[in-house]
Amino acid sequence: MDKLNAAVEKYPDLMGRPVEELLMNLPNLKVEEADRTAIRNHGGGHYNHSQFWKYLDPSNKKDELLTKELILTFGSVEEFKKQFTDSAAKVFGSGWAWLARDNKTSKLVIQNLPNQDSPLITGLQPIFCLDVWEHAYYLKYQNKRPDYITAWWNVLKLI
Repeated sequence: MDKLNAAVEKYPDLMGRPVEELLMNLPNLKVEEADRTAIRNHGGGHYNHSQFWKYLDPSNKKDELLTKELILTFGSVEEFKKQFTDSAAKVFGSGWAWLARDNKTSKLVIQNLPNQDSPLITGLQPIFCLDVWEHAYYLKYQNKRPDYITAWWNVLKLI
């Protein structure tokens, strides 16, 4: 957050704005390009990790409305999991797999993004994510990302 704060403090009109707002408006922010990059990387990293941990809370309960939407969109929860797992396994290098909502169509979409990018930057509303940076799983799974993804489904309680 220090580097995000350092980038934002140069622009008084951006001070105190939520990170979600900064990311949603990133292309239109009147900032130097180096600061836009810092907001994207450090703001995105903070936001993404906050979302990742939020949905791994063991007190979370199954979201029946989300489950119904997944069935409508993907045919079944199992088909959604298959597509999400496949997508997450194919992220090249470091990045994130997301379930998000397209704000224009209200449809659910699976999106992969590199580095610390967030669906907020692309006009999508994030629902939940999976961190597929190697640092997220290397100590336990080494280079076996598919094993990590399989184990992650056992922790996510929303669906």
